[in-house]
Amino acid sequence: MSNPPVAASAAPVLLETIENGVAFLVMNRPDKLNSLNSELATALNQTFEKIAKNDAVRVVVLTGAGRAFCAGGDLAAIGKGREARDSKQLEPILRMGMGAMLRMRMIPQPVIAAVNGAAVGAGMNVALAADIRIAAEEAVFGQTFVKVGLFPDYGGTYFLPQLVGSSKAAEMFYTGDIIDAQTALKLGLVNRVVPGAQLEAEVKKFATRLAAGPPIAIRAVKQTLFGSEKDALGKALEAEVQHQMRCFASEDCLEGIRAFFEKRPPTFKGR
Repeated sequence: MSNPPVAASAAPVLLETIENGVAFLVMNRPDKLNSLNSELATALNQTFEKIAKNDAVRVVVLTGAGRAFCAGGDLAAIGKGREARDSKQLEPILRMGMGAMLRMRMIPQPVIAAVNGAAVGAGMNVALAADIRIAAEEAVFGQTFVKVGLFPDYGGTYFLPQLVGSSKAAEMFYTGDIIDAQTALKLGLVNRVVPGAQLEAEVKKFATRLAAGPPIAIRAVKQTLFGSEKDALGKALEAEVQHQMRCFASEDCLEGIRAFFEKRPPTFKGR
């Protein structure tokens, strides 16, 4: 696994290496904290589709380049689209994200999210779509959509209540509060927390251990745990897109994004 601070213009937005049966995927927009634009969402979708057909890959590890795992949707692009009332800046990110999350959950291989830093908004939900999450001590998590007048997407309304219950999920969605890695561990959002300097080695060791296991049995376990979710997850993802597009068109969304970039509290008026 590699977590290089590579400039996004110098390499693809998703780096991929395969070693000893483990596919290491690195979201590579470090200058944008690996925020999701149409290009990255498309790359995730296409890569998971390809990996699902590769029997040589037994385990997948997903992480982020630089100091963040994924900071959610690219608010600069989304804000530009909202200012212009152009849904084309958002809907492709949502549609490709739908496919990526569904494929990530349904591919036969176990997926480990190595959360090396901030995982907020859609970035948190990318992590939740993995089978297992290992976080660095420095990692933080948050369902921050509400702060910019948007709706949780990338499967958040499906994954989060499963892990923490509907009441805690509601609190996280309603407030958008950020939690640290130890709190995430107590809530059951991550499987373990390790010092940041040890994250790469610990994840690689664990992934290699899983890759050495019996693939027929492990894939059968994954299918048993998650395979029946396909229809329900697909419906949840589609509902998220519909709600998100409605919220995107609202004045509250425009105000929220403007306030974010102007570094001031937003004033939401419910329209």
